[in-house]
Amino acid sequence: MPNIAYGDMSSKIGSMDLRKMKFDYDYPAGLNLRPGYDLHDKLVDKIVKRARDSAATMSNRFSAWNTIDHTLTTYIDLTDSEEDLKADNPEKPVSIVFPHSYAILETILGYLIAAFFQDPIFRYEATKPDGMIGGILMEKVIALQAVKNKMMLNLHTWYRDSLAYGFGVVTPPWKVIRGKKTVKKVTKPWFGPPQMSKEFVDAVLFEGNELNNIDPYLCLPDPNRPITELQKSEFFGWLEPANYLDLLTEERNEQDLFNVRYLSAIKGKRTSIYNFDNSGRNTKVNIGLPNDTAYTSPTDLLNMYVKLIPREWNIGDADYPKTYLFTVAADQILVRLKPLGLTHGMIPAAVIAPDYDGYTINPISRLEVLYGMQHTLDWMFNAHVANVRKAINDTIVYDPYLLNSNDLKDPKPGGLVRLRRAAWGRGVKDSFAQLGIVDVTRGHVADANMIVSIMDKAAGVDASTMGALRQGGPERLTGAEFKGTQVGTFTRLERIAKIIGVQGMQDLGYMFAHQTQQLMSEETYVNIAGPWQETLMREYGITDPTQKIKVSPFDILVDYDLKIRDGSVPGGNYSAVWVKMFEILASHPELLQKFDITRIFTHIARNEGAKNVERFVRVQQRPQEEVEQEEQAGNLVPITQLMEAQSVNQ
Repeated sequence: MPNIAYGDMSSKIGSMDLRKMKFDYDYPAGLNLRPGYDLHDKLVDKIVKRARDSAATMSNRFSAWNTIDHTLTTYIDLTDSEEDLKADNPEKPVSIVFPHSYAILETILGYLIAAFFQDPIFRYEATKPDGMIGGILMEKVIALQAVKNKMMLNLHTWYRDSLAYGFGVVTPPWKVIRGKKTVKKVTKPWFGPPQMSKEFVDAVLFEGNELNNIDPYLCLPDPNRPITELQKSEFFGWLEPANYLDLLTEERNEQDLFNVRYLSAIKGKRTSIYNFDNSGRNTKVNIGLPNDTAYTSPTDLLNMYVKLIPREWNIGDADYPKTYLFTVAADQILVRLKPLGLTHGMIPAAVIAPDYDGYTINPISRLEVLYGMQHTLDWMFNAHVANVRKAINDTIVYDPYLLNSNDLKDPKPGGLVRLRRAAWGRGVKDSFAQLGIVDVTRGHVADANMIVSIMDKAAGVDASTMGALRQGGPERLTGAEFKGTQVGTFTRLERIAKIIGVQGMQDLGYMFAHQTQQLMSEETYVNIAGPWQETLMREYGITDPTQKIKVSPFDILVDYDLKIRDGSVPGGNYSAVWVKMFEILASHPELLQKFDITRIFTHIARNEGAKNVERFVRVQQRPQEEVEQEEQAGNLVPITQLMEAQSVNQ
């Protein structure tokens, strides 16, 4: 277990000094949360103690994670002789990391991206017929949020963490960007035409869900529960690097931050939970966490969700558990305390651990399982390189009485070796001999290929999924062999995707929808193109598929069901079988009467990776006179009237 240094708390400012500082803050619920006072200090103590208990458990895994970091960054310690060799001749090879674990990681990540990065990432379906349009609009709004906040980058890091460290964690906060908006201002003078000018007004530039990744090295979960049972934990926390100036800005713009100005009196604003960078990602470049300098003031935040009884913590009158969010800066100043109050009732964080066993607090990662073979592979390859490096340097035994030693040391090709004066006229026979070198590592290359094959089987990948076909052998790769191998590999990778979908994507989808319904306050515009294009065009009376529609916060207040991806990738769902079935259907009139061939073709196109197939579907438009007759007969209802009726029902 690595040593954990908690820092010298006595070097920081004392509570009596904090009492002397007075800033005007309106604390939540009328509580006295001034630093240095009893309630404030007790709350900070409770949060920091929980964080230290969690850190003592999580730190046991850091050494194993460091080995994975070194493998993925191709870092390996060089011996003294290799350091001298590199300094003497940088072109000579030294020990390296054979990047096969990296190739396996990239292969699995590629499959997960293909499985989940389909538009839309999160799909919703209304539970009642009259809420169908609302469910479609909510799906469109959340898809827009995913694009605006670049969620695919966070999802990629989330998946990567789970494969490298055994688990990955993200939090889905509600993000509101406020700023200045440029609008057109029309001024009507006494005489002459109206004049237009630009005006800058305060406005909400964007609001919506976003994703934040939590570094596993900074994660502080409840050590009494498996990481996959986060929602059953009593607390969940993480460390977040920040800086004093940004916190001041956030305190001014947000109402849930306070006490930030007290940090001005604290010299060292770093956390005492860990006083160094525990990861091995930066070992190769020798860069760690930033330190306090004369020009910067990094400030570490300890965020923690805690399920507690408010009366027992003296922060409320409730006798039943509620979930609160606490943020402690520099391990001394409480800068946030608020009840969550979210309608989904969940701790706003999602965990994935595709290789979990259902019981382990901190599961073993897929790359960690492979590390023993990766280490052996590195050794065998480097031993062979070292032997070759030795073999190309001739070892010569010579008679220094007959030959000039300085001439033999000259490494240049085509050199001349002079005989000493005593050997002139006697010839060079038997004056030197070259020792024979036996390459005992010649078989290492074949053994390395065997280890690579075993690693592929253990990881659930093969050459075809990595983009390479089987090499060698007298027979070529048959179609049946390729298909069977591909189906078997996709089945194992699909298992990983299904677990991730149920563990994390489902929780994220529900939290995104609930938070959007609860917190969305501004109207937004969404594209109608996509799976529901024809439905939206018909409902809104739109003929141009590139037109956008306006969505108000009340349009999405519907009951819904979340539909997560099944883990398959485009082209992997027996595409050839579907194409053959389509050909049979198209040639049999009786089957055409029972099956919708248009929907089957759309399914095949999506399975092959085609996006927005609905854009190519013809929209049938009825003549205006016919529409007016149907409206008078009561068979058609204007969309505005339908939306008003839906709002009344809700």
